[in-house]
Amino acid sequence: MQAVADAPEGARLGAGRVLRSASVSAFEADPAAALMRVLGPGPFALVLIFAAPRAPMAALAAAAAAWPGARAVIGCTTAGEITGAGYAEDEIVGIGLPAELFEAEVMAIPDLDRVGAPEMLRQLAETRARVEGRRPNWTSEFAMLLVDGLSRREDALAAALSAGIGRVPLFGGSAGDGEDFGETRVLIDGAWHRGAAVLAFVRTACRAAVFNLDHFDPTEERMIVTQADPEARLVRRLNGEPAAREYARVLGLDRSQLSAFTFAAHPLVVRIGGRHHVRAIQRVTEAGELVFYAAIDEGMVLSLAEPRDIAQHLDASFEAMAREDGPPDAILAFDCILRRLEATEKQMGGRMSAVLRKHGIVGFSTYGEQLNGLHVNQTMTGVALRRP
Repeated sequence: MQAVADAPEGARLGAGRVLRSASVSAFEADPAAALMRVLGPGPFALVLIFAAPRAPMAALAAAAAAWPGARAVIGCTTAGEITGAGYAEDEIVGIGLPAELFEAEVMAIPDLDRVGAPEMLRQLAETRARVEGRRPNWTSEFAMLLVDGLSRREDALAAALSAGIGRVPLFGGSAGDGEDFGETRVLIDGAWHRGAAVLAFVRTACRAAVFNLDHFDPTEERMIVTQADPEARLVRRLNGEPAAREYARVLGLDRSQLSAFTFAAHPLVVRIGGRHHVRAIQRVTEAGELVFYAAIDEGMVLSLAEPRDIAQHLDASFEAMAREDGPPDAILAFDCILRRLEATEKQMGGRMSAVLRKHGIVGFSTYGEQLNGLHVNQTMTGVALRRP
């Protein structure tokens, strides 16, 4: 990252050759104008804006509606930002996909209660066909999803989209609201929306590889969901016992000791399709129930998982990626808030930022991630891009 002449103090421009990325403080006098100036004029096939909850939302929406040299602008609120210099707070990140290397088509999903409706599936096919028709000689493609992180509709949405887009790899992130869990919003067509999502079909001359990684190993300790409210992602009982008390007992703790840091360090996982996926706990209710970030149902078998060194695992994962296909020129990543909380609790935030900086990763911290037909938690999910 480098400072830019005539830009506000602290503004940064990413040095990547494939993507252009920039970040500014949410407390600048006019951060939308500053971000536009630092990111540059494009032309861009797509601009992404990841904004801290305290950013001036109206000004960002107005800028998105009139962004010069951008075919489309989308974005969301965050649970923290990844600027290319590492983890950040109270920043606005802008990422531009240059038109010389990318083609994009955006599809708004304004009502998540209508997920899977026939008109949505028709629109999926038409949107993908348009972007493919404009660049028939580019064969690398992916779909990127941004969705309201408090909608509790991500599971159904990911499944419906995956069924409708066929072989196109899909990754996504759930909009955040810091650690407040009050209001999450998605930026579509120059306006902020709740209960909505936006999907971008991207075709590129670059080599694109969608990835998903986590740093947990399942243990032999298992718990069965014996009473739940799936619509509310609420578990009332595990192993026939009050859920929070039973989870605490397995950890050797008292219920009163449970916190967001406990959940981040000791997640529960479920086996799907031959792989374990985290079912992360969001909070404990006053009645001692557990609220989860993702779909949960009675009869589900959950295994307690234990973490590896999160910074070491992240670095090793991208080093392995570089050995296999060459170092990526740019990495766009959506990283679960629980990973950030774990790093903070273990005083590893500086190490994590160093790894993110080393590998040139930009993006935001989420309330959950999507990978093809699944809504997942406590992962880093994204796309690695290499020049043709």
